[in-house]
Amino acid sequence: MGYYLLIALGLIGPFVLIYYREPVGDMIGEADWMRKIGGVYYFIVFIALFFFFWTLAELTGTTQILFSPLRSLSPAFQQHEAPAF
Repeated sequence: MGYYLLIALGLIGPFVLIYYREPVGDMIGEADWMRKIGGVYYFIVFIALFFFFWTLAELTGTTQILFSPLRSLSPAFQQHEAPAF
């Protein structure tokens, strides 16, 4: 039951976050690095899109494909092969 509730929140939450991006952006405030990507409102849209696609990947079981670019950036995300005996 909890899994389906999280999936529902993950699909509905980003739309709510985009709809209320101005009050949320005013609450967060704008940092200097946010100006390079378009400001705080675009940052909130990017976060909402990330959560939406992450939820879709969890729903379909394709999180390995979604996070494959991150796996190449950090050794902590590397998949280690089991030793052959």
